[in-house]
Amino acid sequence: MSTAPALDPAHTALLVMDYQPAILASLPEGGDCEALLGRVEGAIADVRANGGTIAYVRVGFTEADWDAIPATNKSFAPVAQHRVMHQEDPAAAIHDRLAPQDGDIMVRKIRYGGMSTTDLDQQLRERGITTLVVSGISTSGVVLSTVIDAADRDYQLYVLSDGVADPDTEVHNVLLHQVFPSRAHIIDTAELRTLLRAG
Repeated sequence: MSTAPALDPAHTALLVMDYQPAILASLPEGGDCEALLGRVEGAIADVRANGGTIAYVRVGFTEADWDAIPATNKSFAPVAQHRVMHQEDPAAAIHDRLAPQDGDIMVRKIRYGGMSTTDLDQQLRERGITTLVVSGISTSGVVLSTVIDAADRDYQLYVLSDGVADPDTEVHNVLLHQVFPSRAHIIDTAELRTLLRAG
């Protein structure tokens, strides 16, 4: 039985982060991408059905964004150098199965975190959102950065253990079991459904 507190859908947003074809392609061959997409698709449907908010975060660059990345940025300098993940590239779009609907929050970022280069925090607060349920790829990238940032901003946090994935299974497990629990409740998509109904 989950020890996580029930969710109040009116004040809850599900973050769907970096579920883009180019990023899904980074996951290990053995990992079941279709099953992962199916679980997140179900979580989106559950949150919608209970009146919660869906917030999409995707990474995508303009020419100006690439030009502004300094050579000293270890993670993003190669992105700029090779001109990858242009915001209009279909590989940088949200995966078709998880397509946004009218009224959803949608932000485009140019670094790891969902909040640091977007107005996501402002949009959430304007809607009275105080609780975030986090899904995303990868666990060591957008999920880690966003969980740490959102915790510092005093959001109540839940991480969907079966809605996050990482190219490195070992790193994924360490974050999920040893790092995130100090900042977030770790639940799966089945528990999410239960906690939404209990709210």
